[in-house]
Amino acid sequence: MRKYLFQTAALVLAISLVTPLIANSQESILDKVKERGRLVCGVNKELPGFGFLNQDGQWQGFDVDYGRAIAAAVLGDPNKVEFRPLKAPDRFPALQTGEIDVLIRNTTWTLTRDTDLGADFAPPTFYDGQGFMLRKDLGITSLKELAGATVGVTAGSTTELNLADTTRALGIEVESIVFEETETLYQSYDQGRCDVVTSDKSQLVSRRQSLKNPDDHIILDITISKEPLGPVTVHGDNKWNDVVSWVVYATFFAEEHGITQANVNTFETENPEIKRFLGESGDIGAKLGLSKDWARQAIAAVGNYGEIFERNLTPLGLPRGVNKPWTQGGLLYAIPFR
Repeated sequence: MRKYLFQTAALVLAISLVTPLIANSQESILDKVKERGRLVCGVNKELPGFGFLNQDGQWQGFDVDYGRAIAAAVLGDPNKVEFRPLKAPDRFPALQTGEIDVLIRNTTWTLTRDTDLGADFAPPTFYDGQGFMLRKDLGITSLKELAGATVGVTAGSTTELNLADTTRALGIEVESIVFEETETLYQSYDQGRCDVVTSDKSQLVSRRQSLKNPDDHIILDITISKEPLGPVTVHGDNKWNDVVSWVVYATFFAEEHGITQANVNTFETENPEIKRFLGESGDIGAKLGLSKDWARQAIAAVGNYGEIFERNLTPLGLPRGVNKPWTQGGLLYAIPFR
């Protein structure tokens, strides 16, 4: 009898612990965004090309456009999004606590982040790598020549660990100077408080433009890591992650098939997959909890991947590189829309 009571009590306890999880899982962030009528997107505000406030106080950038694309797909309006600026150390706590619905802030997908930080990653939107920027007059052309140098890095990023791994492998020592904010890092570097700054190459290209004398600085032709950057959702909400992921795939698919912001509403085709994509046949939107024309709405708002890239990153001098469709030898590959 005692054993039976113990087993029953254990079962009741187990059910009581699991039930809240089931109840909580019934309402996806997708439902909350629809009820609220606004998407909350965590972004960078200090990285021209990816996420920043322009002189008119308007949000611009590659990551910002993806936030607008999600808002358009879910709510039918790319302007129904609130962009919340986050420092690197604050981005995952903001995601875990529900302060934001989606994080799109030049964030690298790693095993540790995928398993330990309550995060689920959507497909990468930009394949990057860590590099080094320094003054030309130092005459440095290789990493071994960095021995004894002071190197600036941003707190809460993957760069510090990558730097430590690389210098250890090379058998050299450098002095890392960690800065809490990206803006402070580059201001300090420009003032000569550190010899070198290391980060994603896209960030180095972007921030070099803001230095007093950009031409006095070079970015070494060396890459020490893989940095797949893309949107992040909270762990466990598969429904919401599906939505964010398929919006990303929609921008890839549109570029593959020549669907642009200008022609998406008049695009004519007999291709069954494209007709499904545009919402002209079937109802793949219902499988995501979205309208039939969700993909059309997203592309009409910001364009296809190539347009998003050209508008935000090409002016910085960033080449497409591997960030091209697979049909052009790149890594961007849309999963079939069927």
